Amino acid sequence: MTEEARMPILEHLHELRRRLSIAAISVLVGAIVGFIFRNRLLDLIVEPYERATGQTGLNFFEVGEAFSVSMKVALFGGVVLASPVWLYQIWAFVTPALSKREKRWVIPIILSLVILFAAGVGFAYWTMERALDWLLGFGGDRLVPVIGVNRFLNFAFRYLLVFGVAFLFPVFVFTAGAMGAVSSRQLRKGRRWAVLIIVTIGAIVTPTGDPLTLILLSTPLYLLYEMTIWLVRFALKK
Repeated sequence: MTEEARMPILEHLHELRRRLSIAAISVLVGAIVGFIFRNRLLDLIVEPYERATGQTGLNFFEVGEAFSVSMKVALFGGVVLASPVWLYQIWAFVTPALSKREKRWVIPIILSLVILFAAGVGFAYWTMERALDWLLGFGGDRLVPVIGVNRFLNFAFRYLLVFGVAFLFPVFVFTAGAMGAVSSRQLRKGRRWAVLIIVTIGAIVTPTGDPLTLILLSTPLYLLYEMTIWLVRFALKK
């Protein structure tokens, strides 16, 4: 192990605090940028709802709600914009425990984390209209949706972030393979368990727990699992 890996527990805590502070500052800077472009971000987030319902805009019911919505949109924008920084800080906190051979994977893994998080959020945004159309369609013609902007944003942010974070799991599976903790053969044998775990966790974390959203989340995750098996088998062959 490296000297960094043998640091006393208090030094590890100081290191954790430092990295959390950097991550928080990056999110704050991103939130400032998000606040500047809050109207554009809000239009972008609300657009799937408007396409699914044919309505324009969302309702708010309290005097200060428009301001709180602006702050919420700005914070969400900050989390997404600062994702390269806070993902790096999370991974950088772990890397001192790795050997020199394992550290060569740090940059590719961090890039993979950023790309997969963005891909998860993008995929969620692409499927959100279909999920809304399916969910709201249960109301039929007699039930007209009147949804407050705060309720919708809570749904939308959770929907987007759940997909973004869930898409990161192949990186950790691949890292386990790179460290020799798991082989491609073990991953192939564990397919049934992987499906069970993916579906179970998907049912817990999806905003509504409906079958369509569960399928939309579980299907790409299983495909990513299969891709990770291939990567562990061939990319780590040497």
